[in-house]
Amino acid sequence: MINTTHPQETILVTGGAGFIGSHTVVQLLKQGFKVFVIDNLHNSVIEAVHRIRHLVGPHRSNNLHFFHGDLRNNHDLDKLFSLTEFDAVIHFAGLKAVGESVAKPRRYFDNNLVGTINLYQVMAKFNCKKMVFSSSSTVYGQPDQIPCVEDSKLHAMNPYGRTKLYLEEMARDIHEAEPEWRIIMLRYFNPVGAHESGQIGEDPKGIPNNLMPYIQQVAVARLPHLNVYGHDYPTKDGTAIRDYIHVMDLADGHIAALRKLFATDNIGCTAYNLGTGRGTSVLEMVAAFEKASGKKIPINMCPRRPGDATSVYASTEKAERELGWKAKYGVDEMCRDQWKWASNNPWGYQGKH
Repeated sequence: MINTTHPQETILVTGGAGFIGSHTVVQLLKQGFKVFVIDNLHNSVIEAVHRIRHLVGPHRSNNLHFFHGDLRNNHDLDKLFSLTEFDAVIHFAGLKAVGESVAKPRRYFDNNLVGTINLYQVMAKFNCKKMVFSSSSTVYGQPDQIPCVEDSKLHAMNPYGRTKLYLEEMARDIHEAEPEWRIIMLRYFNPVGAHESGQIGEDPKGIPNNLMPYIQQVAVARLPHLNVYGHDYPTKDGTAIRDYIHVMDLADGHIAALRKLFATDNIGCTAYNLGTGRGTSVLEMVAAFEKASGKKIPINMCPRRPGDATSVYASTEKAERELGWKAKYGVDEMCRDQWKWASNNPWGYQGKH
């Protein structure tokens, strides 16, 4: 693919201290972009930003600027957009725990919807109309067909998924009204793994909601056992099947999407799946992590959780064809890199309290 970007294009990354954001910022800096991160550090820590600087070295870290702020605060956004001219925004910031969203829907609407509406307002005001948006495979709900293709029927099954669905609709409406906007919505499947250095990775606050950080905390003895929800699904081993994708593949998918935004005048508002196109069961993932870590993961079989789909994995043909992107890493590499991060940082960024 021809590199048409000028090396010093300035990208705003919202939620850039978080799990996927931090890995994407590393790749952006390595590709020569100038990066501003805004993060309220609600579910992330400033240590992640320090580690990014260390990873990319002193020369590239000069291109990284951190701004502590919240998208729900218009004053923060005005201040940030007054600092510099942004060529595009990669929008990660948001809450993402399905279970929590069921218990606290208002919190999710406030954070994910209000924050994004404010972001669109300030982008329009400062004439920055290119966005790569973090969507989610949860917009497919319990899919009618698998693999999920981008024009499948959309149906979210929980408040978190609905916020992503509303935000996709919002993006389409904004583009319909103002065709100069270019918006790519990336529907992530199940991001796992960590940077190969073991320096940055996923560090959820509290009890993890996702499988891999949970397994990781059992492996380092922070939690006694893994709860597996649902062992009577109509799958080969009775556990649910998901499409796990290495976070570095996901980060590279954002760079590919960004290049597409810059290179394509008429991209409009379009969605791409980012996954591997392969389904892996919960028990297969546990076995792969045991192999990578040499640790036995004790399991507690639990009933299914409401709102969980049996099997979800991606069709990745559209991203391969139009973005020139394809996942490179398999389950073994995901577990290897996740274990390196976990064993280097058993208590995450903060160390043990």
